Amino acid sequence: MAILVLVLNTNYEPINVCTWQRALGLMIARKATLVSNGRGELHSALASYPIPSVIRLEYFVHRPRPRVKLTRREIFRRDHYTCQYCGLHAQSLTVDHVIPRHLGGRETWDNLVTACNLCNHRKGGHMLEEAGMKLLRPPKEPPASSLYVFGRHLGDNTEWLPYLNGW
Repeated sequence: MAILVLVLNTNYEPINVCTWQRALGLMIARKATLVSNGRGELHSALASYPIPSVIRLEYFVHRPRPRVKLTRREIFRRDHYTCQYCGLHAQSLTVDHVIPRHLGGRETWDNLVTACNLCNHRKGGHMLEEAGMKLLRPPKEPPASSLYVFGRHLGDNTEWLPYLNGW
């Protein structure tokens, strides 16, 4: 697994994750500065460089507000790998359209949920009322907060938490 580095804007807003090699290149080119070193050092014949955990860019990067991309993995993550009909927590789930595609259902955050094979088959191509089923919670787009966007990396990078809170 690659060692990842959290990249902060000049105002300390988390904006990206990169490899330690890319982060070290930005630091050597003086485009970023070291904020946190939790990874030790890299030694060469002529110098020693810290392996960063968090870096801060020297120049402010203007960017649009982030949004979470609608992908299969993100739907599972939003729903905590839980069937939204019966509450079964499993790794082998499917994606179900609340309003079936043949009835005009679209590929949107509000229309896609995770479902176990049994519930997905039971619902079939019917509306919830027709199938006699209810959702545990209504589907919606997940927040684009830094804690959610970069949260999947926190297991290996707990030192990032102070920089992710509040954004």
